[in-house]
Amino acid sequence: MKILVTGGAGFIGSQVAQAYVEAGHQVTVLDNLSTGKLENLPPQAEFVEADITSPQAAELVADGGFQVINHHAAQISVPASVIDPMNDAQSNVLGLLNLLEAGRHAKLERFIFVSSGGAVYGEMQGVPVDESFPARPMSPYAVAKRAGELYLDYYWLQHGLASVVLRYANVYGPRQIPHAEAGVVAIFMDCLMQGDEATIYCPGDLPGGMKRDYTYVGDIVRANLAALQRGQGIYNIGTGVATDTMTLWEAMKKAAGQDAPHCIGPARAGDIRYSALNCAKAAQELGWTPQSDLADGLAQTWAWRKKQ
Repeated sequence: MKILVTGGAGFIGSQVAQAYVEAGHQVTVLDNLSTGKLENLPPQAEFVEADITSPQAAELVADGGFQVINHHAAQISVPASVIDPMNDAQSNVLGLLNLLEAGRHAKLERFIFVSSGGAVYGEMQGVPVDESFPARPMSPYAVAKRAGELYLDYYWLQHGLASVVLRYANVYGPRQIPHAEAGVVAIFMDCLMQGDEATIYCPGDLPGGMKRDYTYVGDIVRANLAALQRGQGIYNIGTGVATDTMTLWEAMKKAAGQDAPHCIGPARAGDIRYSALNCAKAAQELGWTPQSDLADGLAQTWAWRKKQ
């Protein structure tokens, strides 16, 4: 197939683009390089440097003959969305609509949209949640992601544009930068490489810190491969295992075979206390299940980081 991957020079998007190329598809990457890197690009992919909100992006979709858009480009920082909600919406809502409007006129067949299971649901109740759990976004970033999901439902109902929404858990792995959404693994790796002190943010009643569903990027890539052919609607993509921050830090040190000091910091405003995803729907309808456990994923990530 002919596929456009937006954000295809970034941490996750570049690895999805590479997998599509290796599967024999014709891939074009659209990226403004605000966080993406040229060295991440698959050499076999065509590259267009432009922002998803631009007329150039709309023209590319209109004239490119794409069957599928895989949409990873986004404003990815929750704190930045709180500081400047309008900028977040410009990218994450209007940028999406720019692609969708061009796509429906160009007879696009399928749209794969990256959402956030760690943000859209809001505060969970201590057990992994499935897609029926009520969405309660707690940041402009999460609100925009939920809006994107609703727009895609509209385009499916009114224009017949098939769409797969992948609600990612907290993704980690090679190419992740320590300043992006869910970048704690990258931050911890930098602390170990440099011997710096790591900060574990803990509420008084959660001595190990917040609990998150950490999912290896290789499993995320496989979900994007599955979504090319199967599925319609929203799917959780995670492991269903909630790991607190202190346990993650200890596992990271074990994977690295190195030690570094840590300190305990107060909980940060807006941090969700618990997040984990039930992915039974993805198993049933996409044929996808996670394959990498935390220890294996951290080992692979550390091996990559050492080469840098």
